[in-house]
Amino acid sequence: MFKTTIMLATTLLVSSLSFANVDTVKANLVKNHTNLQIDHVQATEMKGIYSASMQGQVVYLNEDAKHIIAGSMIRLQDQHNLTRDLLIQQNSIDWKKLPLKDALKTVKGTGKRQLAIFSDPNCPYCKQLELELAKLNDVTIYTFVLPLKSQSVAPSKQLFCEKNPEQAWHDLIVKGVKPASTKACDNPIQRNIDLAKSLQLNGTPAIILSNGLKFMGAHPADQLEKMFAEFSL
Repeated sequence: MFKTTIMLATTLLVSSLSFANVDTVKANLVKNHTNLQIDHVQATEMKGIYSASMQGQVVYLNEDAKHIIAGSMIRLQDQHNLTRDLLIQQNSIDWKKLPLKDALKTVKGTGKRQLAIFSDPNCPYCKQLELELAKLNDVTIYTFVLPLKSQSVAPSKQLFCEKNPEQAWHDLIVKGVKPASTKACDNPIQRNIDLAKSLQLNGTPAIILSNGLKFMGAHPADQLEKMFAEFSL
């Protein structure tokens, strides 16, 4: 009983010290770097090193928070990539909860691999991403049209009035050809805007893989292929 009490007390002490150190890191960040948005500070397996999230990227810092390291932390014992685990943990959503009915669906080849994108037709990086997505094979792409620019709202709504909204989207974002229809019709634009807010997507383009991992930017096709392979998707 006495040994058990000592072990329990020791565990609680270590735990409290761990939280105290995390609090120290957070305090130093607020004190010294008020302009940086750094979240999810937590202890790692490496003594004295803490992980955090900055602009969707996993970074590492020590207790005084004077330096930041970006890169992968590998556990040598089994070659396990701990950074990948943190990336998924900090930047994931439940794929099954995405309202795919509100997205434009494009199937290429077998369509066995899936991803969702949030895109504005007047966003230059979205246009760039669209060209990269065209290079992928055996993929199903769900496009949530997200008009963040004021000039994007009307054509985004109108494309859903076309007989082939998917083609209308392609013509709009790749060729700059606006939908011919001028009538009003049911569309998911407001729902997509609300969805993006709930997922904390404040810009475009945004990409979500079928394992729930979300990230921003117009990533090249070869990088997307590497992600599919790395996560066995």
